[in-house]
Amino acid sequence: MDADGSNNKKKSEKDKKNKKDGGRARWAVQVFCISVVLSGVLSFASGEVLEGAGLALAFAVLAVFIALGIVFDIIGVAVTAADEKPFHSMAAHRIPGAKEALGLIRKASKVSSFCNDVVGDICGIISGSTAAVIVVRIQSALSFRSAIISLAITAVVSGLTIGGKALGKAFAIDKSTAVLQLVGRFLHLFSGRKA
Repeated sequence: MDADGSNNKKKSEKDKKNKKDGGRARWAVQVFCISVVLSGVLSFASGEVLEGAGLALAFAVLAVFIALGIVFDIIGVAVTAADEKPFHSMAAHRIPGAKEALGLIRKASKVSSFCNDVVGDICGIISGSTAAVIVVRIQSALSFRSAIISLAITAVVSGLTIGGKALGKAFAIDKSTAVLQLVGRFLHLFSGRKA
């Protein structure tokens, strides 16, 4: 190979690396913006629901955020574990949601980052603040403060979140095709495509 060919190859590789680094930086900025907006919206919504709510509603909000974190963790793991082949076949047979599932697999790192990091972390933070509200409500109802109540609720919330995600990860790896097929069908409902 001549010197010009070698220089062109090096320049081409450098351009690809710069483009890749620029894409990563752009994605990091997008994730930051999405996180700020989504966190604000979900925190505001949970705050509005919890204000003046009874214990039953506060526990329901807590359960919703724990479940939401687990569901998105399952999706984030499934998208990284899934194989494209079954979805190519489904797309060829015009099965609704197959193209959407393929799109998720092709952007697995971004989808996984969004599901596990953005939504998962926001749900964890909001479930923690909801647990704090529940502790305050229980202590005011009992007319005394106790570290045991706080520790017990924190331990249960942590156990449910971590245990649920552990079970969810195993399920997502074993059933990644089924999980993405379901998510693809859900996304298909909003895509406006016929098949």
